[in-house]
Amino acid sequence: MFTVSTESNTILSTLMNTLLQDVELENLWQVFAVKYADRNNRARSDSFLDDDHPAAPHGMDYFVWVLDNGREKILVDTGYDETEARRRQRPILRDPASAIEACGVSADGIETVILSHLHYDHAGGLGRFGKARFHLQDAEMRFATGRCMCDPDIRAPFTADHVCEMVRHVYSGRVSFHDGDAQIAPGVTVHRIGGHSMGLQAIRVETPSGPVCLASDAAHYYENFETRKLFPIVVDRDAMLAGFDQIQALTGDPRRVVPGHDPLVRERYPEFGHSGFVWKIA
Repeated sequence: MFTVSTESNTILSTLMNTLLQDVELENLWQVFAVKYADRNNRARSDSFLDDDHPAAPHGMDYFVWVLDNGREKILVDTGYDETEARRRQRPILRDPASAIEACGVSADGIETVILSHLHYDHAGGLGRFGKARFHLQDAEMRFATGRCMCDPDIRAPFTADHVCEMVRHVYSGRVSFHDGDAQIAPGVTVHRIGGHSMGLQAIRVETPSGPVCLASDAAHYYENFETRKLFPIVVDRDAMLAGFDQIQALTGDPRRVVPGHDPLVRERYPEFGHSGFVWKIA
């Protein structure tokens, strides 16, 4: 009869624990915020409905996010490029597709892009990511190509060229659609929030310091979800309010919710590297 010694059992147990720890570590990600633009000629009325000080200045930062687990990198949103900057007269500080090189990855090296939604500042320059598969909610594609776009106010944050480019990617087999919650990679999931846009999705990322929620425009600012103030661009008020609860529930700790446009992100997280435009979230 074959028997295993106590010493062998101990070695095997240690090996298995080490392997399990390695697997768990592979599912943990670092998260980086890359700033590519800002707008400082805004007022609080541009950020909050029914604000007590609507004329007070209120700036906005524009980010894309890079996720890195040591083996692969995922890009969350693609920002907008110089063409769109000129079209909307909203200058950018740097090209997002080039700015991510400060995180050690090129646009050509990105194989997975998660699009929180299809507004111009989150889904521009898609053609720069020639190897990428794009992840998007079903509801967002229906919304951006459906009858709601007949309303000029609702379609204003969308750019037809961006939407048409996404349609071309659908026809080339490079889009994965999701209906609600879905796993993109071990440790990275998406969650439909709605509110700001019909198919807006937030991203939950497992990190060494706990789960982080990249809220994108489910909360433009900390103040949106901390004080339950609605952002003025809203297609469903109830969904936006419910989204404030959802993004906090995704982490269990509101301190690990990262809003999509808040300049305070640059104060709450340490700067990464020497570029001057990247911050390490986790």
